[in-house]
Amino acid sequence: MDFIEGEILAFDKPLHWTSFDVVNRVRRLLCRALEVKKLKVGHAGTLDPLATGVVIVCTGHQTKHIDELMDHTKEYEAVLQLGATTPSFDLEHPVDATYPTEHITRELLDEVLPTFLGEQWQVPPVYSAVKINGKRAYEYARKGRQDEVEIKPKLLIIDELELLQFDPEKMQLTLRVVCSRGTYIRALARDIGQRLHSGAHLIALRRTRVGDYTLDRCITIEQLEQMINSK
Repeated sequence: MDFIEGEILAFDKPLHWTSFDVVNRVRRLLCRALEVKKLKVGHAGTLDPLATGVVIVCTGHQTKHIDELMDHTKEYEAVLQLGATTPSFDLEHPVDATYPTEHITRELLDEVLPTFLGEQWQVPPVYSAVKINGKRAYEYARKGRQDEVEIKPKLLIIDELELLQFDPEKMQLTLRVVCSRGTYIRALARDIGQRLHSGAHLIALRRTRVGDYTLDRCITIEQLEQMINSK
């Protein structure tokens, strides 16, 4: 592999790592192995720390393809907890409100979920990297100033939304989501909860595909290190 000329690598991001953590670790490993001080390394699409799965990393001249790669269709497997919300719509923050769930049935889910297919206007979460007046939205939220900003809805496309499992006792559902760039699965969880006349937040998320890059094509940071050291 010629990392200076450029390579495209697919990693299975570990839980609690940021996408930048992956990029920084790859850069350090490659700079040390290649004995260079600088190397262009970037990722094609952020994945939240509490999510796992496919993160595309480009090196060298291949970094010019990052925008193109970010436009590729994404696929996720998401687990939602119904009947409760959190400020971030995931487990980063504790539950801030609870809602009734007695009315939620498999029949209701089969009726509501298809309404999310196709073009959708989605308001990104306030705990997100969306830029507002030159700052990230989460910067306002972490200072308790989220009421000072207005996050505009974005147009996106949800190609597929499949209910894989519904546990009526735990009020949890597992979804397979195929969607366009810019889709926040946390925000989708929020919107599904609202449309069910309840609440919902994300308790697990795994990105299983970015374009043609699937989990079975991914490597781990440890495998990259072994690959480098074996040469």
